[in-house]
Amino acid sequence: MKVLAVNGSPRKDRNTATLLKQALAGAASQGAQTELVHLYDLSYKGCISCFSCKLKGGKSYGQCAVEDDLTPLIKKVGEADAVIFGSPIYYGIVTGEMRSFLERLLFPYLVYDENMSNLFPKKIPAGFIYTMGANESQMKELGYERDIKFTEMLMLHTFGSAESLLVCDTYQFDDYSKYVATAFNPEEKARRRQKEFPKESEKAFEMGARFASSGSPQPHV
Repeated sequence: MKVLAVNGSPRKDRNTATLLKQALAGAASQGAQTELVHLYDLSYKGCISCFSCKLKGGKSYGQCAVEDDLTPLIKKVGEADAVIFGSPIYYGIVTGEMRSFLERLLFPYLVYDENMSNLFPKKIPAGFIYTMGANESQMKELGYERDIKFTEMLMLHTFGSAESLLVCDTYQFDDYSKYVATAFNPEEKARRRQKEFPKESEKAFEMGARFASSGSPQPHV
């Protein structure tokens, strides 16, 4: 069992990365091999609309033709038995690096036929961990859930499985007094982190453990 996690945050030791590491610890607790990849370590671009992945009889049919640092990562996703993505919310959506990665990863598997078929060869557990400075009510007011549900739909179509862990009202700075951030109450942020983040970390751990114990991947019907 191989469980792959992909970090779409530029930080390697803060909220998103910490939760992904917890998810992989959960997978490892069930005997899985795990790997964490940081997108900000890679050099790549998003989809360039070449449509090589849709060309009849083309050598890149069903796969991204662009070759860069994403090429081996896309291959790793295809070889994984479970995958967990993670990203903070920037301006209402995932980071640009994560969005570009998802374009390159998911679009080639989508077939432009009457049924919008799928070329990913197997069904695997797939999850997405989101972190954000907004609290639960702000998340709903700002419409974050719409994009999260859309990404879930894309993951479900490709991998046959999708679930999301939403971690709100995250603690963003080590010292709020050093930044212009009067929109936030640092004491309340600190209290929430102390009380809720351990619970959210446990949910991430459980996600990884559950994915690793799900059994062998099944072929798409």
